[in-house]
Amino acid sequence: MPITPAHHKAKALPSVKRRPAKELCSECGLCDTYYIHYVKEACAFITQHIGELETQSHGRDRNLDSDRELYFGVHQDMIAARKTEPIEGAQWTGIVSSIAIEMLTKGMVEGVVCVQSSESDRFKPQPVIARTPAEILAARVNKPTLSPNLSVLEQIEQSGMKRLLVIGVGCQIQALRTVEKQLGLEKLYVLGTPCVDNVNRAGLQKFLETTSRSPETVVHYEFMQDFNVHFKHSDGSIEKVPFFGLNTKELKDVFAPSCMTCFDYVNALADLVVGYMGAPFGWQWIVVRNDTGKEMLEMVKDQLETQAVMSNGDRTAAVQQGIAAYDNATTIPMWLAYLINFFVNKIGPKGLEYGRFSIDSHFVRNYLYVKRNYPQKLEAHVPEFAKRIISRYKLPKQ
Repeated sequence: MPITPAHHKAKALPSVKRRPAKELCSECGLCDTYYIHYVKEACAFITQHIGELETQSHGRDRNLDSDRELYFGVHQDMIAARKTEPIEGAQWTGIVSSIAIEMLTKGMVEGVVCVQSSESDRFKPQPVIARTPAEILAARVNKPTLSPNLSVLEQIEQSGMKRLLVIGVGCQIQALRTVEKQLGLEKLYVLGTPCVDNVNRAGLQKFLETTSRSPETVVHYEFMQDFNVHFKHSDGSIEKVPFFGLNTKELKDVFAPSCMTCFDYVNALADLVVGYMGAPFGWQWIVVRNDTGKEMLEMVKDQLETQAVMSNGDRTAAVQQGIAAYDNATTIPMWLAYLINFFVNKIGPKGLEYGRFSIDSHFVRNYLYVKRNYPQKLEAHVPEFAKRIISRYKLPKQ
């Protein structure tokens, strides 16, 4: 792509002006490159056009009359899976890493945009273009902080690569899809992960210190389908803390404003999505959105144990009750949290219904956040699918 004077002018802006989304910036990395020239159209927090980009990426936008597509986006197939031989040290069984390695070693792509950890801080993300399986494996395990994945876009252009795999979360992928045609690639593959409630590094430290018994030894953590936050420690032990026992008053403002205004939990613009939110506990949820995603999944099909997705329980009462609890920053004693957790795991939502529970809870919370803090953005920023989901609940009047 030819770099024009407009690109140079945009990149030459002082750093404070190179974040036109201001406090809503998700630090996706686009504004650290010449592609900042496209930021007003590309940034999910300045211009929301997910429906248009769904059509560009998948050939159509989602069917709002289909409950599955309303919640989980355009897709051809949806399964639960896990590797028969897990990758040692992976956060789950290593499906994402395995797909990336197979695509690289089989020559489908020349490089993989992924995120390793900084040598100085296990939770500080370091975006790279991996060119070897070892470099891909060095990126295994999620980094729960805002990550500038797209900061490597200029390197892609300079390298002369023509076939690329990008691994990322929703806000990064919306920006990537907007500038996709400017990258000079013959083929772009996008492997997405669901994403919600990221933090900056200071926010992460506050979360760890408020929630974990040993914040200095946490290797990674995840909000899981059993309604616990799972902390893995450096000695291999797993610490479980019930959602219901989190110190909401202390943590209410810890999440990044961009995450509090996001409605793309399921990474709707990726070709293939691998997460856990719609699968039974211990399994991964895989969503094939288009033919490219199908091609990617085929690379590891013989390495996977699979089963059909399932859905049990009813989320609606729990979501409605949770609206007021979050709004009022209600915190309950930990003994009661464990008791509630026990019963919810017996009768609560599972599989796709757990996914809907999580989407409903976050969409309502985020809608109220936008309404109260950015009322001028409310109508244009909240996608139609999110409005339909939110309309099912009674919201606080203020």
